[in-house]
Amino acid sequence: MLLVFPAIDIKDGKCVRLVQGVAGTEKVYSDHPVEMAILWRGENAKALHVVDLDGAFEGEMKNLSVLKKMIDAVDIPIQLGGGIRTYDQVKQLLNIGIYRLVIGTAAIDNPELVMQCVKDFGASKIVVGIDAKNGVVMTKGWKENTGIEAVSLALNMKQLGVSRIVYTDITRDGMLSGPNYEAIHDIALKTKLRVTASGGVSNYKDLLKLQEYESLGVDSVIIGKALYENKFPCQALWRMNEEKLDDLGPTRRN
Repeated sequence: MLLVFPAIDIKDGKCVRLVQGVAGTEKVYSDHPVEMAILWRGENAKALHVVDLDGAFEGEMKNLSVLKKMIDAVDIPIQLGGGIRTYDQVKQLLNIGIYRLVIGTAAIDNPELVMQCVKDFGASKIVVGIDAKNGVVMTKGWKENTGIEAVSLALNMKQLGVSRIVYTDITRDGMLSGPNYEAIHDIALKTKLRVTASGGVSNYKDLLKLQEYESLGVDSVIIGKALYENKFPCQALWRMNEEKLDDLGPTRRN
């Protein structure tokens, strides 16, 4: 059974979604990312995937205070990516309670960082984000073409001790056009790594199709726009009930 990560992308302190990761295409879904985390928890999310978009674009963490509030607000693991480039950042984020970190650009620029972090904190805490466009890895907020094939990077990271990747197809991200099943199947089959799929999920049929790859190691999926646009049947009932609530109390920590 696939683990579903609702995505919370933070830009300028707000919860947004981009189209194919392009700055300027953002649509604001909430002015309060922490409240969005509480909402997803209230809808039975078992974990959250949070991206510091400001960090991804600018190369350094920008939303630490929001992250701390989010950690305090919900009782489920938070996976974080975006702008994580140094060992000290990794240590700081794990110390404040982030469950798992996704390292993207730094995996290309500083693979020794990945190796050291996996050694010191464990493979369960450090995963590599592979963001690909037409099979080629993009970095620095998806703006820089590395010329490196996604499968090649994944295999290199495996040699450094990485056991999981987050694979995002940039051309599908925010498009509601369905995942790139072929690419997901290919990278899982060739690397034998655990794979969290990201980009393009539009409905429950996409989830059923991805679940067919579970035997290959595809065990989880990140969903953004489809959840925010209420593309799943059960969400209509949730939204109706939430309109009557002043507070999602049980999802908060006391």
